[in-house]
Amino acid sequence: MDILQLIIEAVKFIFPAYCANAIPVIAGGGISMDFGRTLPDGRPVFGKNKTFRGFIAGLAAGTIAGLAESCLFNYPITFGFVVSLGALMGDLTGAFLKRRLSIPPGGLLPVVDQIDFIIGAILFSLLLPMPLNWELYIAALIITPPVHLLTNYAAYRLKLKSNPW
Repeated sequence: MDILQLIIEAVKFIFPAYCANAIPVIAGGGISMDFGRTLPDGRPVFGKNKTFRGFIAGLAAGTIAGLAESCLFNYPITFGFVVSLGALMGDLTGAFLKRRLSIPPGGLLPVVDQIDFIIGAILFSLLLPMPLNWELYIAALIITPPVHLLTNYAAYRLKLKSNPW
């Protein structure tokens, strides 16, 4: 497989995760997933930016994108749901780690901010009856940071986010 084809396949594979990760920026708000609680260290579990509405909207958007891809590319019918759930769980894991490091919601943690959701999506995708393709996973990990930075900057310029990362 040549590099361009690999990139195209990686984008197709990871697209539901991109949708699941992006939609909470637009549709989020409301009750935080940690209900404002803190751990014994006094820090929030996830923080105020991780909300049920954002999680559900992201899961729905990623699932719908994955259903479309299932029809177009013969992926398993559960593909979008599983990959989107993995992306959102990866993002929550990143938020949890940031709170432990005393980084506030919206604060920057380079590399983790760009790939936590992709790692979650890849790990959850291992549960699917699809052939493993490590090249595809590596390509998704390589292309995601610049895509993530560009889309976050665009969301910032559109005043959908309060910071450009």
